[in-house]
Amino acid sequence: MKADNELYRQLRELPPQQLWMEEVPKFDRLSPKERNQQVALVRAVGVVFSTSRNPEMKAAVKAWMVGLLQDPNEKIRRYATAAIPKLGGDESSERKLLDILQTTQVDREKRKVAEALEKIGGAETLKVVAGKGDQLVSEQKVRASVARLEGPGAIRMDAILPKQAGLKLHLRCRAGLESIVADELREAEARQGKFRVVEVRGTCVVVEPKGPFSLADLYRFRCFDTASFVLGLVRSPQSATAIEELAKLVASPLAEFLMKSLTEGALRYRLSMLAEGNHDAAVAKVTAEAFRLNPRILNDARESPWSVDVLFNEISASVELRPRVSPNPRLYYRTDAINAASHPPLAACLARLAGKQADELVWDPFCGSGLELIEAALFGDVAQVVGTDIDPAAIAIAQANFTAAKLPRTKGAFYACDFRDVTKIPQLDRGKVSLVISNPPLGRRVRVPNMHGLFADLFRLSSEVLRSGGRLVFVNPLRLESVDPTLRLESRRPVDLGGYECRVEVYRKR
Repeated sequence: MKADNELYRQLRELPPQQLWMEEVPKFDRLSPKERNQQVALVRAVGVVFSTSRNPEMKAAVKAWMVGLLQDPNEKIRRYATAAIPKLGGDESSERKLLDILQTTQVDREKRKVAEALEKIGGAETLKVVAGKGDQLVSEQKVRASVARLEGPGAIRMDAILPKQAGLKLHLRCRAGLESIVADELREAEARQGKFRVVEVRGTCVVVEPKGPFSLADLYRFRCFDTASFVLGLVRSPQSATAIEELAKLVASPLAEFLMKSLTEGALRYRLSMLAEGNHDAAVAKVTAEAFRLNPRILNDARESPWSVDVLFNEISASVELRPRVSPNPRLYYRTDAINAASHPPLAACLARLAGKQADELVWDPFCGSGLELIEAALFGDVAQVVGTDIDPAAIAIAQANFTAAKLPRTKGAFYACDFRDVTKIPQLDRGKVSLVISNPPLGRRVRVPNMHGLFADLFRLSSEVLRSGGRLVFVNPLRLESVDPTLRLESRRPVDLGGYECRVEVYRKR
């Protein structure tokens, strides 16, 4: 096996053309014993050409793989079986795999063929496995594969969900931003909004619909990260009955109703156990039992429009149905992003923390892909945004995103320069800026030689350009405060930026 892996690594490094035109013909001419020693070539060819954009080449490779299914050597047949799903199955390969499944006496080969049929099996495979109960080939996986081939499925954002007694949603965010998410919803509720805040619990804002609504209504709120429907609670997730309880919630009438109301295509979901450790065995048991209880809902890890998330705490597990909304309608403007770009809901939270003033002039000294500036313009009365960034590529992306945001009342100006060069930027005249808003480089993904010096300069320049009553709103990774008496700290909150706690601070110019 070690020799196979070493040969596989060597072959994968070869150019695809050499692999196909030279190595494959050599392999075909070998004796049976030599072919067995060189079987890693089959795996390498399958992996390399799985990403090929040449349909004719890919079809030729797949035809070769299908031919290997008739090889007298079981190991070669098994390697070809594993490679075929990577290249895309068809009726011919499906029929040959079914033949092997029904004729081979080698258990290891049967298992490998079953795995392949679960990925590429269609109507013929379904005829073999449907209604047979506990089979080597999972009926649920084959049904999911067939459904995926018929249509990928999608979340219906505009579908109206009737009012359901007791229905609740969890809006999740980064730790430290919960009150901002709740305030955004409460403001809407005061204007006859469609949702009511029930409570804030940890990093979760619990809301309930006040009447019929659509997901499009929900996704008009910009500060939350993910939204999910609460299916129920498992009180003792370590108990012997936990698997059955989880399966009942996944297969429940509520889950089916929600998915059927809001899904175009088959009802497919991916089960995620959100806790440390390997939960593959538990996932397999839960999804198998859920399918037995309700075969209309299919577990499918590939491109499912829904996720069933199981979130554990010390004494219980919350089971939630989350729409996998892609693309995110709130980010209609994001044409591209840089590696260290802001987390979009964080940008929206910063804009909301800044508040509103009339006819704003907003500057982001480290604008990246422009999210903070765009979110500020979407939230408030912004006449002009100015973005600076030392990276010209980031400036190009920020400009493209700003254009895509379609903000006719807001002018945009973007400069590839160090933020300290404010004297060269006409819009940033002393005392003209109403808001400085930024998620600066934090020194983790983008190395900053002198972090303290950078933030000291940010305080100094913000004080210079801000008008009276203007605000500085930013993410601060340091225990560093402004020493400028003209900047008064108004609020500070710790925020978890993916295991890295920073502080979101608001200063106001005296």
